[in-house]
Amino acid sequence: MSRIGRLPVELPQGVQAEVSGRAIKVTGSKGELTVPIGEGVTVREEENQLVLERASESPKHKAQHGLTRSLLYNAVTGVTDGFAKTLVIAGVGYRAQLQGQDLALQVGYSHPVTVEPRDGVSFEVPNPTTIVVRGIDKQKVGQLAAEIRKTRPPEPYKGKGIRYQDEQIRRKVGKAG
Repeated sequence: MSRIGRLPVELPQGVQAEVSGRAIKVTGSKGELTVPIGEGVTVREEENQLVLERASESPKHKAQHGLTRSLLYNAVTGVTDGFAKTLVIAGVGYRAQLQGQDLALQVGYSHPVTVEPRDGVSFEVPNPTTIVVRGIDKQKVGQLAAEIRKTRPPEPYKGKGIRYQDEQIRRKVGKAG
């Protein structure tokens, strides 16, 4: 049995889950998310827990079992606490600022790079060199943070660019002069 799939998903106080067809609608204090149910997986609710079971021991059903449980857990976490990714900007003259809802980045190009938030995702700029991407959908938050990082990835010689807060950049020596 899948080690991840067999763990029940706890529903905290104030979170409701409604199974309708091949999807589960999770509603909490921060919003609502819909999670598709994988093929060969059934979901039932027991005493503030969601229990997932699979139809057979085939590799496809095993994979769908663990995946569906992970997606469901992320949805429950998202509607209760939300998700955040912190990005750090390093480089002389590199900075970020909010222009309404949009994020304007000055990262060494001749023009500012503007990033628009997706539905359910917002930006915070506590200081000009830190960006926080927040939202309830883990996939959207991670994808948007990756796209922001992609505008100027960190380079290995001076470390300039946009990186995740917990990311370590492997530095190279450069030319011997």
